[in-house]
Amino acid sequence: MSAGMPVEQAESLLASQFSIQHTYYRQHYPHGRFDIIMQGTKNIGRLYHDWSGDVVQLIDIALLSAYRGAGIGTRLMRAIVTEAARKHMRMQLYVEFDNPVRALYRTLGFAPAGENGIYELMHRDAMPFDEEAWASVRGLNNPFQ
Repeated sequence: MSAGMPVEQAESLLASQFSIQHTYYRQHYPHGRFDIIMQGTKNIGRLYHDWSGDVVQLIDIALLSAYRGAGIGTRLMRAIVTEAARKHMRMQLYVEFDNPVRALYRTLGFAPAGENGIYELMHRDAMPFDEEAWASVRGLNNPFQ
């Protein structure tokens, strides 16, 4: 049982929710990318992002709960911010007001820029990013081209 329902029913509900959300993202961000976050050969999360305009739009980033708190999301965000800084691009994202990841976003140079219901809009200006952050992503393939 999952959340009080049979596993098959929970899986069907999750698949339906993913399909609806994926369709929404594709309609609103037609040039956005959908990437699977992997650790070795395991799929551990997802990333929707759009680099097509003059602002990098971080649409959605999610890790499976078993992989949260291990620094994976932090390293991924540092890589994205580093690449945006290298390309002299501003960044934008929405985050729920009660999400503790907001502290990380502030550390990475994001600042509040508005709100939309339960979401805070955060922007990061096109500015350099420190060398320490760059060192954490050297040698990675560049998926942001």
